[in-house]
Amino acid sequence: MHCLGIRGAITVEENKSETIIAATRELLQKMVDANAIDVDEIAAVWFTTTVDLDAEFPAVAARRMGWHTTALICGHEMNVPGSLPLCIRVMLLWNTDKHKDEIVHIYLKEAETLRTEF
Repeated sequence: MHCLGIRGAITVEENKSETIIAATRELLQKMVDANAIDVDEIAAVWFTTTVDLDAEFPAVAARRMGWHTTALICGHEMNVPGSLPLCIRVMLLWNTDKHKDEIVHIYLKEAETLRTEF
């Protein structure tokens, strides 16, 4: 077993706590479903938001999903001029026997523009 990173991102319409939590939950659930992840095999999750999102920590969504023993951390994404606004990004570190080419990365809503190769 080794640790692989799964990337994901989603945009929201507004900077509100419930909006951030709902979008993060949607993204995490799709990441778990697409990769058939057993939540107990998640090593850690790193969340970032663009600087225009500060109404809530995205990690709150994971805690509400029952991820109480998973290491979680939140931060802000680099504030690059012209970058996608209102965006939540996730790096999920997963202990798995799968190979890198089997990983499904998830990009939702306007965040689909971040990774056109998927």
